Amino acid sequence: MFQGVDYFKISDLFSDDERMIQQTVREFVEERFMPVIQKHHRNGTFPLDIIPEMGQMGLLGVTVPEEYGGPGLSNFIYGIAMQELERGDSGLRSFASVQGSLVMFPIKTYGSEEQKKKWLPLLASGTKIGCFGLTEPDFGSNPGGMLTRAKKTNDGWLINGSKMWITNGSLADIAVVWAKTDDGINGFLLEKGTPGFTAKGLEGKLSLRASDTAELSFQDCFVPDENKLPGALGLKGPLSCLNEARYGISWGVTGAAMACYDEALNYSKNRIQFDKPIASFQLTQEKLVAMVTEITKSQLLNYQLGRLKDKGLATFNHVSLAKRNNVAQALNIARTARTILGANGISDEYQSMRHAMNLESVLTYEGTHEVHTLIVGQHITGESAF
Repeated sequence: MFQGVDYFKISDLFSDDERMIQQTVREFVEERFMPVIQKHHRNGTFPLDIIPEMGQMGLLGVTVPEEYGGPGLSNFIYGIAMQELERGDSGLRSFASVQGSLVMFPIKTYGSEEQKKKWLPLLASGTKIGCFGLTEPDFGSNPGGMLTRAKKTNDGWLINGSKMWITNGSLADIAVVWAKTDDGINGFLLEKGTPGFTAKGLEGKLSLRASDTAELSFQDCFVPDENKLPGALGLKGPLSCLNEARYGISWGVTGAAMACYDEALNYSKNRIQFDKPIASFQLTQEKLVAMVTEITKSQLLNYQLGRLKDKGLATFNHVSLAKRNNVAQALNIARTARTILGANGISDEYQSMRHAMNLESVLTYEGTHEVHTLIVGQHITGESAF
């Protein structure tokens, strides 16, 4: 059983409920996910059978109020949950993150009361799956340049365009699609089966293999007026959703780093070379110390960020700094862990290489490392470098 990594005893600052939830999610990942991830990583599939269980545990829309089918828990607990899920795999955290932060959050924040009552309970239970359509083949870091358009008709909208790199895209029953209108960028709820709406799974991925990634295409897709998000106008809508997801990522990648460090530490204690464990060598110890140091720093960033978010004091600049730092450090830790494992590190019998491959994607999605650098840079200097 994975015991976790907590060198500075940060969990002592957690409430009893927070520690209990962390342990519950940790056990779920250990018992239900770890035995199957190797197979799904090899096959490029997601373990669909665990989705209802994730819904029952409240992992899909952690902060959604109980009146709409969610558990109504804190942002801090949401972060803890994402950490434990990504300890298993970035694809597992991505599924929950997209469902909660990128689909349920905009419906909860910008949707009508009818939309909330219809969709949030279904999404929270895992009965329905959602995806978030913002990134396009030619527009990622500059979402304002999107080409997807929604044209007003008498009783609804016609949407034309395409979206790329969409997590859960092939699985989704509903897509939150962002499109340009004559009034600006708006959000629409586009249901599976709508004529002209197609989702095609992407092949050849070397990263996030245990995650569904698709291209969405819209050809004169009709969306009724009641499926338009009434409170979302302009880039503020989708960017606020991304900020929620980035918050979860900063916690999640720390879980991936913990998994890699734990694997490398245990391996180094048992791997004998030159008649003694490689953990006894100075160079190996230097790697392990650097890893646990960066994990601890990431945990402290997440702790304060989570507390600030629950007080309403966390800004998107805070989130960008945490996402930027924690992903880069997690990727470096995964790569370092692979070196400690030696040749065994390239085998999927071990997990560090899989995490390293996944983190290559996490480094650039939900805002690249460079974009987050410029967000924080603009905030501290007052000068935009975009």
